[in-house]
Amino acid sequence: MTKDKPAQQQKRQPGREHEMHPRPDFTPRFPGAGRLDGKVAIITGGDSGIGRACAVAFAREGADIAIVYLEEDDDAAKTQALVEGEKREALLISGDIADPKVCKSAVAETLKAFGRIDILVNNAAEQHPTDDFESISPDQIRRTFETNVFGYFYMTQAVLPHLKEGSAIVNTTSITAYRGSHHLIDYSATRGAITAFTRSMAQYCAPKKIRVNGVAPGPIWTPLIPASFGEDKVEDFGAGQPLGRAGEPNEVASCHLFLACDDSSYMTGQVLHPNGGEIVGG
Repeated sequence: MTKDKPAQQQKRQPGREHEMHPRPDFTPRFPGAGRLDGKVAIITGGDSGIGRACAVAFAREGADIAIVYLEEDDDAAKTQALVEGEKREALLISGDIADPKVCKSAVAETLKAFGRIDILVNNAAEQHPTDDFESISPDQIRRTFETNVFGYFYMTQAVLPHLKEGSAIVNTTSITAYRGSHHLIDYSATRGAITAFTRSMAQYCAPKKIRVNGVAPGPIWTPLIPASFGEDKVEDFGAGQPLGRAGEPNEVASCHLFLACDDSSYMTGQVLHPNGGEIVGG
């Protein structure tokens, strides 16, 4: 069993990418091909992890980026600099997407800055591992659903009136939506909800020629991991996958990019599975 991540833990959520070692790999693996030239994307949880990797990949392909994040200012500033390093503009928007007013404000700020919105990546999430299901508190259930489900609803409701034919919505769900997780029951339930949300929204948006798809990562090395699990689990994180390791954010963001651009023009209501080789349904 491969152990390529040293034991580490962070005491708060959201986690901080700049405190991780090794740092997650967000760098796109390919030169840009202009697949998102002139487009504008809103990415929630865009300060770090998969969200950061999406922001940089989209910028390399020509998009300007609105990065919505909770309160991780240092990580967000780094992501902004990375986007600007790709010669694109980045707008930082701090706030809790569990509040529909924050989502509406984020859309308004993006329109003011860029004049349009073409892509929404719903990505922000939280999880709280609990071995004893009966001890999961109402507050934990409520908070997990508010971030992971309500936030996706609110952002989509706020963005949708401004999307046009050819626009795309990409939702980050999880492998846990397909095979479950005994110590992440509330989190898994939210990811299952987002998978169903993706399929339903795809049907709703199809007449408008707006595509809605999802990405269901397996174990990916992001700040959520040391912020969620104890040191022993972090050290073994991802080792049980067929490929024998955790994935990196840039191995997931390529899926989001594919679904956001016209390469996937005949796909809607679908979910991609960058999970290290685990076979799951649907």
